[in-house]
Amino acid sequence: MTITLAIDCMGGDHGPSVTIPASLAFLKSEPSVNLILVGREAPIQLELNKLGAAGNPRITVVNASEVVEMDDPLETALRRKKDSSMRIAITQVKDGHAQACVSAGNTGALMAVSRYLLKTMAGVDRPAICTILPNQNDGPTYVLDLGANVDCEPHHLHQFALMGSALVSAVEGHERPTVGLLNVGAEDIKGNELVKQTAELLRADHAKGLINFYGNVEGNDIFEGTTDIVVCDGFVGNVTLKAVEGLGRLIKGVLVSELRKGWLDMLGALIARSALKRISQRLNPSRYNGASLLGLRGLVFKSHGGEKADGFEWAIRRAFEAARHDVLSRIETSMADLMPQAVDHADSEQKIA
Repeated sequence: MTITLAIDCMGGDHGPSVTIPASLAFLKSEPSVNLILVGREAPIQLELNKLGAAGNPRITVVNASEVVEMDDPLETALRRKKDSSMRIAITQVKDGHAQACVSAGNTGALMAVSRYLLKTMAGVDRPAICTILPNQNDGPTYVLDLGANVDCEPHHLHQFALMGSALVSAVEGHERPTVGLLNVGAEDIKGNELVKQTAELLRADHAKGLINFYGNVEGNDIFEGTTDIVVCDGFVGNVTLKAVEGLGRLIKGVLVSELRKGWLDMLGALIARSALKRISQRLNPSRYNGASLLGLRGLVFKSHGGEKADGFEWAIRRAFEAARHDVLSRIETSMADLMPQAVDHADSEQKIA
């Protein structure tokens, strides 16, 4: 089966100089994918010509005259820039021309435009941002929400857990992935009212066999791989993600600095070169780039705005895998089990980090 992905080529800090090389690298690695490159046609064609990819039959270029800048307010993205590369790329998914969209653009704008165009699926009040982080088991820990919803109610976190379970089950092949609720301690008596009430909902679902709820987990459990999924509100999730990204860069910087301090250090680094390379690969934040916007009636993936080509390529791969494993229908099926309860919590407001 051929998967078609729509790429917002203008989003992020670098635009076509990153998104086009990343798209071509992924296209070369996956023979069963076609790409719709969306953005200002002239710079896209210039980059394609430079890389010898003009006229590639697996690439379609769709012109978009406007760009949503990283500091644009939501109103600008939604109401004023109706011909933006971000909006046109998402429209490709809405109209059925692509199975998923990838953008490195403004996170708040991407969520707002995606929600406006695609709408939320039945049983979902608020979409959530989900990404993966490395753990000691050399596998991923899925964490959500990472900033789409700063203020949450218990039923929101409840829905995040269900959507995350469906995603991991589809992509990782785990029939009953474990779900942990991020808290200040593992004991049931700890935490604020949001966490305590959410835990009650998840325990009830666990008893019904709808979800495999492990219980409360702490921040260190994310990297120990205690559970497959960790659920939290968007405020906590976004702070956690930014702290982790900063720590990863600190560790890499310290290692490089220390190993260059003297000839003995450099000799040791040369001897351990292969091990250091593997460590760098496992802890490289770019390897975990690509967050999914779960709960929409279409697949949208967010790349970090500052990523280079290798990082953006990982985001494209995440979108491809989600489309290939039919994640959308899996989430819809899971949410249908909760439909009678979920529709009672209609919530038209969304706060974006």
